[in-house]
Order: sequence, then C-alpha cells, then structure tokens
Amino acid sequence: MTQARLMDGTALARRIVEDTARRAAELTARTGVVPCLATVLVGEDPASVTYVRMKQNRCRKAGITSRHVALPASTSTAELVGTLRELSADPTVHGILLQHPVGDHVDERAAFEAIAPEKDVDGVTFASFATMSFGLPGFVSCTPGGILRLLDEYGVELAGKRAVVVGRSAILGKPVGMLLARDATVTYCHSRTRDLSAAVREADIVVAAVGRPRLLRGQDIKPGAVVIDAGYNAGNVGDVDFDSAVERASLITPVPGGVGPMTIATLLEQTVTAAEAAAGGLAAA
Repeated sequence: MTQARLMDGTALARRIVEDTARRAAELTARTGVVPCLATVLVGEDPASVTYVRMKQNRCRKAGITSRHVALPASTSTAELVGTLRELSADPTVHGILLQHPVGDHVDERAAFEAIAPEKDVDGVTFASFATMSFGLPGFVSCTPGGILRLLDEYGVELAGKRAVVVGRSAILGKPVGMLLARDATVTYCHSRTRDLSAAVREADIVVAAVGRPRLLRGQDIKPGAVVIDAGYNAGNVGDVDFDSAVERASLITPVPGGVGPMTIATLLEQTVTAAEAAAGGLAAA
C-alpha cells in the first residue's frame, strides 16, 4: 500500500520567511521604516512564554523588530484593552499579537477588538473575520491562512471537494472553514456531532483542529483524502493518529513540521504587509 506524501510545512515556511525578510529589507532601505511586531503576554503560562520567544526569534531572522509587552496575570480587561489601544495608536508598531490564553477573568473578545484592524496581523478581530468570510483583502487568521498556503503549494484543488473541519474555535476551526469555503463544501464537526467517524469518512479534505490527541484514526479517513493535522498536544502528538492515517491519505501534514511553521511564517509575512501599507500611507501623506 502506498503511503501518503508528507506536506512539508517547514520547507514552505522557510521560503516564505526568506521572501518576507527580503521585503522587509527593501522597505527599510527605501523608506527607513523597520517593520515592528508587538507581542502582548498576560501572565507567565510556560507554553505561551515559549511561543512568544519563538516568534521573537523568527522576527529577528526576518528583519522585523519585536517589541514584547509582559503583563501580570492579574491584569484586568480594562488594563489590557488600554495597552492594546496604545500599541494601536503607536505609528512605530505595525502588527500586534495578543498571545492567548489571557486568563478566564479577562474578556478576550474585548481585548481583540482593541487591536486596530490594520495591525491585526494575527487575524483575530471582527474586521478580519468579515474580510475572510467575504473573501476580501485583509489579514487572515494565521494558522488557517498557513493551511490554505500548504494546500495551494501541494496543488490541492478545492473546487467541488467536500471538506470536514473537526473543531470550531474562533482562531482556527471557524476561520479555516470560511477560507476553505471559497470553493469547497464545508462541514464543521465538534463535540456535539453525532457519529464523527461517519462524517469524516465523507471528506476529501480533513482539518483536525480540536485539541484531542489522536482523535482521528486511519479507519476514519477516506482513502486518498488530504489530511491536515492542526492539533498539537503533549509529546508532539497531533489530533490525528499519524501511523494509521498515513496508510489511507494521499497527503498528510506531520506533527511537528506541518502546520506549526506555517502559522509563524504567515504572522511575519502579514506584519511586513502591514508595515508596507503604513509606509505607503506615509508616502501618500
């Protein structure tokens, strides 16, 4: 039996970051503007601290300045909103990333909406959701955007395909479904879905984004389907049982090395795009 071909997110992300670094250097040489990404972290969640540090390292490689704002775990919604509004008003900041989770006592949606749409390089505001939904120019949610880039890179045709998204989070499941719906027929599955396996077996494209290790197994996968594992669980385990799914799928993302690198690459690329737009506005003014 032929095994699935691996979708190498690491290699594609490297090319995107190299192109992003070139664009950043050209922008700085032409205008003096250095793209800047501000990261905001509430509390000291170990995983979040690691993610932010990783993003800062990637920024340096791409010629992007990283400004980190660390806030105590006790930060209130009003205080967080104030910080994000200040960053939104700062002309030297081009992109803003609020690392989640932010704590149960904080109104995360209110915080997201304090980010100016033109600096929402993580694609989390209502404005970004609207542009994704309507297929208009704007910033996409980074992991969903990275997934679409991977599908395009590997020549996966969406037209006429049935896509099943397992998960409905506001930062992954819902927006990836909106992006896939540009041509595919999309079904969302979640904790209340009856007979999940039967629904997934109908899919030509499966996106696993639910945060449950090895939830989907080989017998759940339609032979020849494209499997995108956007889950990341303890022990470098995805939401798909890779060893059994690789025997059924035609294309599959590994964990790690599939979706993860694409998320950060998309974030950096959108930060430079925001900086280019801001520099263009200054030139026009």
